[in-house]
Amino acid sequence: MEHSYRFYRNTACDYFPCHKVNNEEEFNCMFCYCPLYFLEDCGGNHIDNRGIKDCSNCLVPHKPNGYDYINKKIMEHNDKKIRDNK
Repeated sequence: MEHSYRFYRNTACDYFPCHKVNNEEEFNCMFCYCPLYFLEDCGGNHIDNRGIKDCSNCLVPHKPNGYDYINKKIMEHNDKKIRDNK
């Protein structure tokens, strides 16, 4: 499978799928825990729950293109930090 490192589905997981979805075949488990959690502007569907970021309604990391989206956001964040430190 081309680019198989970008998509992984773990149907053996006790929590699969961990979010309600229409199509389990497109549910990506690659980022079981989202690396963008600590970014204030992650682009996902989160709410502030008394100061705690609640991402339980977010499917960004679980979409088929989640790998590309997350890597792009990390690179944008890193580029911004480099620019801000110059």
